[in-house]
Amino acid sequence: MKFTEIAALSGKKGLFKVINPTRSGVILESLDESKKRMIAGASAKVSVFSEISIYVIDEVESVPLQEVFRVIYQTYAGEVGLDKKSDPEELKSFFKSILPNYDVDRVYVSDIKKVITWYQSLLSLELDHLIKDDVHDLPIKKKIKPEIGDDIEKVKAKKKNEKSVK
Repeated sequence: MKFTEIAALSGKKGLFKVINPTRSGVILESLDESKKRMIAGASAKVSVFSEISIYVIDEVESVPLQEVFRVIYQTYAGEVGLDKKSDPEELKSFFKSILPNYDVDRVYVSDIKKVITWYQSLLSLELDHLIKDDVHDLPIKKKIKPEIGDDIEKVKAKKKNEKSVK
């Protein structure tokens, strides 16, 4: 199994394996022992782990979830000793210890709870090899918004090309 095949479904406990897309959504299989399959419709909020990242204050806008899991695993050698019922200040200080430059204004305590819950779920499902695997092929998401000057230059070049073709 790959990190790109794991998903969380809003309103449902546990993690799911993405089986196949359909015309109206996606087929998911629970990763627990029941292996129950379901179709998540287009309106369902399915979060594929490879698409999730944590906001940071840096030249990069965010850090991929797999990299965050890897830092947790390396720092705490597996178990973190926290859960979703832990004190909010304790959760924030934990997150600050693993990701010192995380954006405090955009990463909420509920997000930290999800990260911890998902991390512990991966460990309990014995999928920790996904955390340990090399992640150099994962892109760090950068700001996509181009500079205004770049847009103006592109428009001028396009107009110039159009004139020369006529």
